[in-house]
Amino acid sequence: MGQLNPAQSEAVGTLGGPLLVLAGAGTGKTRVITFRVANLIKHGAAADRILAVTFTNKAAMEMQERISGQLKLPKRVRRGQPAPARPQIGTFHSHCVQILKRWTGELGYPDRFTIYDRSDAESVARTVLREIRVAESTLSPSDFLSIVSRWKNAGVRPENADSAATSDQEHIAASGFRRYQRALKLQAAFDFDDLLVFAEQLLVENSKVRLAEAGRYDHVLVDEYQDTNGCQYRIIKALAQGHRNLCVVGDDDQSIYGWRGAEVRHILNFRQDWPEAKVVRLEDNYRSTDAILTMSNRLIAFNRERHDKVLRPARPNGKPPRVLQFPDENEEAKGVVEEIAERIRLDKTVSPGDFAILFRTNEQPRPFEMELRKRKVPYMITGSQSFFDRKEVRDILAYLRWIESPDDELAFLRVINVPPRGMGAGSVDKLLKQAVATSTSVWKVMHDDVFRATLPTAAQGGIASLKELQSLYKAKFDGQLSAHQDPSQVPSMAEVLIKLIDDLKYREEIQRLYAEPEEAAMRIGSLESVLNAIAQYEESAAEPTLDDFLASIVLSGREYGSGKDKQQGLNAVSLMTYHSAKGLEFPIVYMIGMEEGVLPHRRSISGEIDSVDEERRLCYVGVTRAQDELTLSLPQSRFKWGKPRPTYPSRFLYELTGQGDHPNRIKSIQAAAQEAKKSGRTKR
Repeated sequence: MGQLNPAQSEAVGTLGGPLLVLAGAGTGKTRVITFRVANLIKHGAAADRILAVTFTNKAAMEMQERISGQLKLPKRVRRGQPAPARPQIGTFHSHCVQILKRWTGELGYPDRFTIYDRSDAESVARTVLREIRVAESTLSPSDFLSIVSRWKNAGVRPENADSAATSDQEHIAASGFRRYQRALKLQAAFDFDDLLVFAEQLLVENSKVRLAEAGRYDHVLVDEYQDTNGCQYRIIKALAQGHRNLCVVGDDDQSIYGWRGAEVRHILNFRQDWPEAKVVRLEDNYRSTDAILTMSNRLIAFNRERHDKVLRPARPNGKPPRVLQFPDENEEAKGVVEEIAERIRLDKTVSPGDFAILFRTNEQPRPFEMELRKRKVPYMITGSQSFFDRKEVRDILAYLRWIESPDDELAFLRVINVPPRGMGAGSVDKLLKQAVATSTSVWKVMHDDVFRATLPTAAQGGIASLKELQSLYKAKFDGQLSAHQDPSQVPSMAEVLIKLIDDLKYREEIQRLYAEPEEAAMRIGSLESVLNAIAQYEESAAEPTLDDFLASIVLSGREYGSGKDKQQGLNAVSLMTYHSAKGLEFPIVYMIGMEEGVLPHRRSISGEIDSVDEERRLCYVGVTRAQDELTLSLPQSRFKWGKPRPTYPSRFLYELTGQGDHPNRIKSIQAAAQEAKKSGRTKR
């Protein structure tokens, strides 16, 4: 206990009753949890009657290791020797599996059941949709599962789904929901969401199960309580209602997963659910300097609904955080990376691994990746695929490669039926076999009229459309004019690419494949990144050509930021989303793109206060990752669909720097809201 500060000691020394530990960023949350479990055992609690749940296997393993160290428990037990009693520590899902194993008979399931992964679940969904005569173009298995998953997490049962449906797709999903669950049951299977849903059902609706399961434990601890969804909240309540020895640890200021069902009100209303609860605030921050914490405290105070707390620095003073502005996102990337590269070169006390570049959207890292490669600075990208590895980017680049070089087999086979154009697997297989037999390319085989006549009618139509597409866009990218065209009206390469994406109906294909608006918007944003890349290439190239653009992409290299780098533990700059950065810390942090529409995200500025509050919490998480130095940057313009557009400084910049009442803050908010509405109308 001597290793703990007074607030930590108070939390660890509270051995009974409901306890809410409000653990601010960098205040030693994990230490409190592990010391408290060890202290309970030292005061007579049976180790195996303590349940601790968290959200990730990594967090559960770390907790188990630390508690074992506190109690001096052996890591391994020799065969034949009795194992010492240990606390039950795991994720919500792993604990629910154990509940189901004990009680599946109550649900009408056999004792042995299977847990289906996403691929297995999609196979079941595909069969269900086929049975109710729904084409994949109307509702794909993936879309169906996304809708059903959302309902399950919201507590919507199959019999109530139709009344919960608000769109045509959801009404179709509702008609298949009951059939889907019946199919899973016939196969003695649960999908991932079912693990929580059926465990909750057993605990809430079956008194025998509830008494037995709650009776297994005398103490329940929950980590990251602010991230619980409704299902998890009700499971915990059922397990702890009797003995009321419930300790939850979390920080409402770091609740950033509302988009996947987490409800911050669970931690905000803890005293309402457990009126006798004790509240302990951990406010001594051991991570960041005074200068950084002053900023973070200013920012989060703008959220209306939160538990009052102020982070206090254990490390005084520190460098004042900086705000940098650049003409555009390219210059922002160039300026930030140049600064990092020079710092690494000149300052031997820092290394690449000391730096983190945090971003909000998946499109932001592209220019930073390019600059890091150019400066040969090693980096790892986390929480987002590398720009060059995203399906949408690879598809569009494959189209460009094939248009430029039709015999590029890898590129052509990638897009031959994307979006679908009648070129099914059987037809493609026949084309490949003929190409091998005649020692030629698939593209040349497609020009063989005699062979083409042996293919199905749909495939013949697909071949005709591909030939026309390649010929048309090869001429467009080469800048060839039609007979009646004015030379001054030759479209730019970016404009040609926009027309290609439109002709392919590729945006519609993304929306068909991905039901979740956030997922679809993210993937469409990747298309915008390709457009911006080609537009910026055109601006800088003396004689821009498609071939040269594609070569520049290849020559930028792929040796940095790869999965192999991560496996080798490369000392590298971290590029990551704010969501991925939660729980981590870095000596030097750059928060990029601090503009309205990026942070806060465009979707959040439509007037929903709760949504903007979550974006502010996301910004707070970013600020509190920094240990020693923090830099916030923004471009004054950003390329959108191939054209530069002015940006508006994020409201959070004004709040962070103590200018929350500055008139320009209101102007930024209003201008960004108008821009978001205008963008919404344009897309419709």
